[in-house]
Parts: sequence; structure tokens; C-alpha cells
Amino acid sequence: MQGGNNNTRFPLILVAIFFAVLIWSAIKPKEYFTWFLEVFPALIALAVLFLTYRKFRLTNLAYVLILIHSIILMVGGHYTYAEVPLGDWAREAFGMGRNNYDKVGHFAQGFIPAIIVREIFLRNRVINSKGWRNFLIVCVCISISAFYELLEWFVAEVSGTSAEAFLGSQGYVWDTQSDMLYATVGAIISLVLLGKWHSRQLQSFA
Repeated sequence: MQGGNNNTRFPLILVAIFFAVLIWSAIKPKEYFTWFLEVFPALIALAVLFLTYRKFRLTNLAYVLILIHSIILMVGGHYTYAEVPLGDWAREAFGMGRNNYDKVGHFAQGFIPAIIVREIFLRNRVINSKGWRNFLIVCVCISISAFYELLEWFVAEVSGTSAEAFLGSQGYVWDTQSDMLYATVGAIISLVLLGKWHSRQLQSFA
């Protein structure tokens, strides 16, 4: 997976996959209201990436990660997070008390933005210290997670019981705190596992 600017076909492939999964997700979802709430961030991301593509094209790694995150949202929107078959299988196979597919989404909520924020920081030379840069990246990811939890709370207040599937708490009293923990861990693991690979791709933008 190269990070160069000349491979224009690669983004088109990702967009095709995005819309293929989106169309599948929109066909008879569990609840259309929940589907819209879950898929909406992916649609916003697509619009932002389209508008910024010429001025600030990201690495292929970042685009792939964004696609993966979008697919996670679309799958969750189609079934609702509490009823995703993969989560039901894991619950039965490992004796879990709930369907934990939503935790996959919140882990990704840290894992994927970490690389995007890292790219913005490095390419704009926001901060030179590696330690402080990683610390601030994790802080940004935690802030994104916290904002999303506030958004969920707002939707629940406005929509009442119709937003229960969107919240996906499944009666777990510490759901909000654990969601933020998963995002934090995801951000840290992303920087550790993908940092060097990401840096190699960024060399094509130097």
C-alpha cells in the first residue's frame, strides 16, 4: 500500500466499496431511524474527504482506515449494535453478558482518528516533540469520543425511547465510561502498531 499521489485509481476503489456497503446497509435495516444516526458520520466523512481531496490528500493508509470505520458504522446501523450477528456469536462463544459489537466501534473511534490526527499534526508541523505529539493525539481522540457520548445523550433526550438502539448500552451502567476507555486504548494501540508504517507513507508528501 503506497502513499504516493499518482495512484488515482485506489481512492475510486475505496469509494466503490463504500457505496456498495452503504447500499447493502440501507436495504431493510432493523430501524431506519437508527440506521440514519449510525451511518450519518460516515456520510459526513465522505463529504469532507471529497471537499479536501485536492488540497489535502491523505495517505492510502488513512483512507483505508476511514473506510473500515465507515463499514463498522454501516454494519451497526443495519442490524443495530445490540443485534449484529458477529457480536451475538462472540457472546455465545465466549460467554459474554451482552453483544459487544459496539465496543468494536468505540475502539475504532480511537484507533482510526489517531492516524488521521497524526497525519495532520506531522504534515502541518504542529508539534515536533514525539512524546507530546502522541499525548495530544490521544487527547484529541478522547475528546472525539467524549463529544460522541454527549451527542448520544442529546439524541436520547430529544428522541426518547426511540434512540435506545442508537445508544446500544444494553442496560450496562458503565457503558459511557467503557466506550471512552475503548477509544483511548484504540488510539494508543494505533500509534504503537501503525506509527512507523504511517511515517513511511508520509515520506511521499515530503
